[in-house]
Amino acid sequence: MSQGEVWELSGDRLVEVLATLASPHRLRVLAALAGERAYVSQLARDLGISRALLQVHLKKLEKAGLVTAHLELSPDGKALKYYEATPFSLHLTPDVVAVAATTLSTAGDGDAAPKGNS
Repeated sequence: MSQGEVWELSGDRLVEVLATLASPHRLRVLAALAGERAYVSQLARDLGISRALLQVHLKKLEKAGLVTAHLELSPDGKALKYYEATPFSLHLTPDVVAVAATTLSTAGDGDAAPKGNS
């Protein structure tokens, strides 16, 4: 996908992407990767978070297609997993949301009122 290409997302995919971006940590990770690729230890130091927490957020970003990862060998023979932002563009308007909403599955909605509450 090119830098300026706009994603056309199904309702379920739109919910997944927006839910992934709803985390301040994941926004910071994506922002850090927007400028350059980085490996986990470097990125954790730059963001001031643990590698374990960073790994959790990177997995969610990768699952949503917002980052990609590549293994590379360092000059000393150590395997490093580099992450980089995937180019994307989201253009949300009420009409785009309306079209996406027509493709939503009903499973896992999570917005339904608990039984017994009206």
